[in-house]
Amino acid sequence: MADLALLEDVANGRIRSERIFRQQEDLLANEDEWLMSRFRLPRAVLLDLCGLLGPALQRSTRRNHAVPVPLQVLTTLGFLATGTFQTELADSSGISQPTLSRVMPDMLKGIIASSHDSIKFPYTAGEQANKKAQFAAMYGFPNVIGAIDCTHVAKRAPNVNENTFINRKHFHSINVQIICDADMLLTNVVARWPGSTHDSFILRHSSVGRRLEAGAIRDGWLLGDSGYPLKQWLLTPFLNPHSAEERHYNMCHSRARAIVECTIAV
Repeated sequence: MADLALLEDVANGRIRSERIFRQQEDLLANEDEWLMSRFRLPRAVLLDLCGLLGPALQRSTRRNHAVPVPLQVLTTLGFLATGTFQTELADSSGISQPTLSRVMPDMLKGIIASSHDSIKFPYTAGEQANKKAQFAAMYGFPNVIGAIDCTHVAKRAPNVNENTFINRKHFHSINVQIICDADMLLTNVVARWPGSTHDSFILRHSSVGRRLEAGAIRDGWLLGDSGYPLKQWLLTPFLNPHSAEERHYNMCHSRARAIVECTIAV
């Protein structure tokens, strides 16, 4: 009878059962190949991110089982990189799904806040000189400060203005503008326009497009495909090349501009 009474007290919450904590995984202990396959980044970059975002992710708590910063960083990146269900990702990391759901917002805010220090367009002459040298050395195309293109990131159909998110390939998306340099470093990202928005419209209404149109750069070019208009600061290919020079220009333009497509693929 005493055992039955004890069970009843536990069931009714009169006696608090001991909380059992899962064994949390040291994900950074794995090899680079494994880390790349799950988080898209090697250990050195992941450690840099942990150091960068650590102050914002460390929480004051009296508990002995706070989620370590590396675990917060890697589980959030794993969710972004693979689209795996939160429950599956949390189980493999040794935390619960509600815990993962709680740590993700702060991690995402940290990434967005730090992106302004990492993704910067080269407006100064010194910054441009390095970009120009890269393109000239790698592709033989002088005076280029970046390559531009857009890519569609799929999303669920929204409840408001659904039709504006349907792109030319007939699925719902955000049309994201990407500008990169010859080393595939991002120098501009615009990720707020629905999928039906034309690439040239996004550039025209972006901060980079407005500043370049206003004359912020006097000596340098972006390379874009034929979907963009020809500008003093934006070079596009000849639609119908007639001479050997025009064909040579198109070949060099295509080789250099392809870096942005590679960047998007990566």
